[in-house]
Amino acid sequence: MSQRFPNKTYVLLGEVHDNAAGQRQRLQALTQAVEAGWRPAIAMEQFDRERQGDIDRARRERPRDADYLIAQATGPKSGWDWALYQPVVSLALQYDLPLLAANLSRADAAKIVRGGLGQVFAPQQQAELKLDKPLPADLIALQTATLDAGHCGNFPKAMLPGMLDAQAARDAVMAQIMKAHGDRGVVLIAGNGHVRRDIGVPRWLDRADRDDARVLSVGYVESAANGKAFDALVRVPAVDRPDPCADAVMKK
Repeated sequence: MSQRFPNKTYVLLGEVHDNAAGQRQRLQALTQAVEAGWRPAIAMEQFDRERQGDIDRARRERPRDADYLIAQATGPKSGWDWALYQPVVSLALQYDLPLLAANLSRADAAKIVRGGLGQVFAPQQQAELKLDKPLPADLIALQTATLDAGHCGNFPKAMLPGMLDAQAARDAVMAQIMKAHGDRGVVLIAGNGHVRRDIGVPRWLDRADRDDARVLSVGYVESAANGKAFDALVRVPAVDRPDPCADAVMKK
């Protein structure tokens, strides 16, 4: 797998967020490619975009200290298990690779859900992100099904338009950040939903950039469901976790 990375402009490596085995396999592939000479920028969903300045400052202050960087560029309520992501940060520091804060913050996403894209992005910014036109019908259908499954069919349907806009904004922001570093090659570390070709970040790249020769989307998955949404699949053992929908009240 790692031998395919350097030939691409955009490499998107997914994850099941709490699956440590999958993250180890992804780290191994990324490390092999870097050790072989690949020098991409590393964009991470786990850092909110407004923390880029904190990342850059931490690197100047302690260039090799991944734990310090994480502490400076995140908060106590980040929600991420940083023990899983610290090795990726360490790899970026070891090889002096650009480390990019790629995510739309939860606060901004909440503003969009409540009040629309204009609460976060000016009209010009929406145009630059390709968010100035209605979402395509197929994207709405696929994302609606994904959101419905992710919330056990139990979320207020009145919130759906805002949730769709917020999800699109996340993916569009990640795509924009990746495009800014396409000249050297860039890898995205993000959840499997974000790296899917049909509904994720690749959907928001420029049309010329979506070509198979330029993009590689790899899902690190516990099942083969939605396998056609990725260029490649890496099956990983499923984590033994409680059924998140066991106590959900399904709304008809």
